[in-house]
Amino acid sequence: MTETSPAPPAPRRRAPANLTTAIRVATADTVRLLARENAFTATRDLPRLVRHPVWRTRRHCGQGRGVVLVPGFFAGSPSLSVTRRWLRDRGFRPRDAGIGFDVGCTSDLVTRLEERLTRHVRDTGGRVVLIGHSRGGGLARLAAVRRPDLVRGLVMLGSPVLDPLGAHPLVLGAARVLARLSAAGLPGLIDAGCLAGPCRDEHLAGLAAPLSPDVPALAVYSRRDGIVPWRSCLDPAAAHAEVRSTHLGMSVDPDVYSAIEPVLTEWANDTADSRVA
Repeated sequence: MTETSPAPPAPRRRAPANLTTAIRVATADTVRLLARENAFTATRDLPRLVRHPVWRTRRHCGQGRGVVLVPGFFAGSPSLSVTRRWLRDRGFRPRDAGIGFDVGCTSDLVTRLEERLTRHVRDTGGRVVLIGHSRGGGLARLAAVRRPDLVRGLVMLGSPVLDPLGAHPLVLGAARVLARLSAAGLPGLIDAGCLAGPCRDEHLAGLAAPLSPDVPALAVYSRRDGIVPWRSCLDPAAAHAEVRSTHLGMSVDPDVYSAIEPVLTEWANDTADSRVA
């Protein structure tokens, strides 16, 4: 009986060189992102902030002006807790947007934000200021376009209003996962319509719409932003202020507060602003 030797194993197929290079580049890019944009680095500037004159000098400039704080995607109101305290110490009346972790459908979130604006205008007796971070700045802008009668001014911190879907692939990947969960029946999440189709187009049109002359705006951006391309934050309807912050660190960067303090003071002391009985 003749013995037959086993067939040699088939040669392993190697990934094309261009695919291997792409994976290597994507991995390196992700590592760089996580090194720059994480919870530790986001709070690294906090000691510098509390030692800075913009924090230590408590000018009572708010005059009771209402402010609604709109957090970024997956961030939630705790991400703006430092901002809330800074505003309160200066005589403003800050309030959360009431949109949770900002992971829901854009239309639903803007509707909830409008409701919060309406209540805060009633509670404070005048138009309020909107301060939004990242996606929150885009939501705030949409609300300001729809209801300029409620908004005294708009501040957008690292908000990619010119290209909301131009954020880092990790962020977009998370949004797509939420959209799939929404399609599977999990309520309260961003859905596919926010990422493509007529719903997205409607919101893009709102982000590109001109702001009312009665609603001045300030867009704060950083070339060191690791989440959104800084050019996508340059809203042509807003004044621009450049800082050297990371994306997640904007709420604790003293340069951000130095940039927004003058405009907030101006808006708070606007005696020509119509008051609501």
